[in-house]
Amino acid sequence: MKAFGKILGLIFLGLLLIIVAAGFALTHLFDPNDYKDEIQQLARDKANLELTLNGDIGWSLFPWLGLELHQATLASAATPAKPFANLDMIGLSVRVLPLLRREVQMSDIRVEGLNLDLQRDDKGRGNWEDIGRPAKAPETAQTGTPATPAPAEEAKQAPAADEPARPIKLDIDSLNVRNARIDYTDAKSGKQFSAEGIELTTGAIREGANIPLKLSAFFGTNQPVLRAKTDLTANLRFERALKRYQLEDLKLNGEASGEPLKGKTLTFNAQGQLLADLAANVAEWNGLKLSGNQLRALGELKVHNLDKDPRLEGGLSIAPLNLREFLTSVGVELPPMSDATALQKFELVTKLNGSANSLAFEGLNLKLDDGTFSGRLAVADFARKAVRVQLKGDKLDLDRYLPPKSKAKQEAQTARQAEVKPAVTAATQGTTPLPNAPTQAAWSEAPVLPVDQLRKVDLEATLDFGQLTVDKLPMDDVNLKANGKAGLLTLEDLRGGLFGGSFQANAQIDARPAVPLLKAHKRINNVPVEKLLQAQEQKPPVRGLLDMTADVTSSGNSQKAWVDGLNGTASFALNDGALLDANLEQQLCQGIATLNRKSLSSTRGGSETPFQELKGSLTFNNGVATNPDMRASIPGLSVKGDGAVDLRVLGLDYRLGVVIEGDKSAMPDPACQVNERYVGLEWPLRCRGPLELGAKACRLDKDGMGKVAAKLAGDKLNEKIEEKLGDKVSPELKDALKGLFKR
Repeated sequence: MKAFGKILGLIFLGLLLIIVAAGFALTHLFDPNDYKDEIQQLARDKANLELTLNGDIGWSLFPWLGLELHQATLASAATPAKPFANLDMIGLSVRVLPLLRREVQMSDIRVEGLNLDLQRDDKGRGNWEDIGRPAKAPETAQTGTPATPAPAEEAKQAPAADEPARPIKLDIDSLNVRNARIDYTDAKSGKQFSAEGIELTTGAIREGANIPLKLSAFFGTNQPVLRAKTDLTANLRFERALKRYQLEDLKLNGEASGEPLKGKTLTFNAQGQLLADLAANVAEWNGLKLSGNQLRALGELKVHNLDKDPRLEGGLSIAPLNLREFLTSVGVELPPMSDATALQKFELVTKLNGSANSLAFEGLNLKLDDGTFSGRLAVADFARKAVRVQLKGDKLDLDRYLPPKSKAKQEAQTARQAEVKPAVTAATQGTTPLPNAPTQAAWSEAPVLPVDQLRKVDLEATLDFGQLTVDKLPMDDVNLKANGKAGLLTLEDLRGGLFGGSFQANAQIDARPAVPLLKAHKRINNVPVEKLLQAQEQKPPVRGLLDMTADVTSSGNSQKAWVDGLNGTASFALNDGALLDANLEQQLCQGIATLNRKSLSSTRGGSETPFQELKGSLTFNNGVATNPDMRASIPGLSVKGDGAVDLRVLGLDYRLGVVIEGDKSAMPDPACQVNERYVGLEWPLRCRGPLELGAKACRLDKDGMGKVAAKLAGDKLNEKIEEKLGDKVSPELKDALKGLFKR
């Protein structure tokens, strides 16, 4: 028995020696370079591939089936003169016996100098798409019909329906790719992408085990011009039966520069755990860490429905940073702002939801400078740039982020101040002539609205702010609801508090025509008018609580155009106020003293004229507001007026009638004591000049005073007639004489 076993062992040893000898003979006596033409033809027939072997083929047979190719090029058989790939060398070897068990055990795979040139033509067809498809079967010469395979061949070609293919088990010592390059060109779009200097190394590649992976490359695009250097390290793990692929302990870092960065450099880093579960159609990025220059962020991302309509969900947290510095460092050119320190504080925490064409920041918590905001920001459709905003904030000073006052506006104000200053200097106690009406325009001609952008807007916005400052107006408890689509923007409602009062407005901007159209409805209640004017850098001519309702329309795209085209109506009432820097009482007393032919012993009152009410209606016609029914109630006086305010130059022109109801002061000046015959008499005033002069622009109307004097003289003669004639003449004759003297 022992002898039999010994003999059997010798037989197996002999067979093994024969196999080794045969392998040695094949590898040394058989040269595959002699069969390059046959190999190339086989590649054409089986893979529709034009293979050109310019270098030698090296190989081994047993126990490793080894292959080494040098200086090879690959092209589609349809375009053999246009290779899409070439390589300097590829070397690999496979153990022979495990192949019989459908196991691939390989040593190191080495690829050097691989260049891929992938191109799509203007019809969208790639130069690699025919690769791997067998060449078409030859057709018969006479009938032109394809040759029919024999039944036996059909049986060989048809896969067994009941025998699913078993996956091949991989066991590769390592993969090394050196100095590789990939270029992609799309003729239809003109876009080009490239990856060069590709260096890839891995550890042992085995399914279900961690595979150390290291990759570095330079990436570039031409639309826009952008280049990036990247380095990636991770542990790759895959399980093909479960369709599960992971990148664990991912670390990606690098630098990018190019046109979008405007000559600046972005240094970036990303870390985390990546998972793609194709069986569940889910991809995840857990433990996400991102950095880019000064920006630092943490998050989690998850994508569902990978096979049909991918949906994104997750969370993102951005640590506090100087947003202005970060944006500048990545080439973002910020528009001029009134406050150069704006955007220095930024912090964000939010949940993410999205799709291939949308992205929403849900549960948003945003800190910007001195304000904190919460709510939702979303782009509902990237293609239509559809923006949806729902925000609540404690405070926002919008003026900080708006452009500074334009040079044109400053020049206009300077010219106007030069015109107004002499009038202000001259208007002291009302003894100077009437100021001239202003002529300098008060408004800027600089464009205000980004018309082209407004025509593309798709917006729905709901905003609530505890404090909101716009155009230096400090509003509180502000609620805003607005929408816009295809150039039609509607402010559905805007309401809040202002200087202790309240306001409400709705408006519309129609940017669809060549010249934008505007309309607005406004209502103001109990707002101090002097604070409104001071906020607009205008010296207030009056003070008091303003109630106003206005419906106006205009057109254009500048302050000047809007004022020049202003039309509509308004009504106003100013309560518990005063005419500032004006002593109407002094001027009236001076007039009475003149009629009494006496001199005033002292100056009356202070530097303003109080009133209980000032009200009227306005009609706007191309920037001029006419006011035919102004009424004012001043202690001891009542005033009515008829005039206009030219908003184009901020000038006024009024005729006022002041009715003396009696001097109510405790110690009236004897020179201006009101005779009973003066009570109820309408004293004329004329107001003309810059609006900011207010009552300083008012003077006694000398022509009107002549009529007053004539009326008083007529009344005096009538008294004399009544006294002298008494009952001596008929009433008809007395009335005729009185009428004559009145004329």
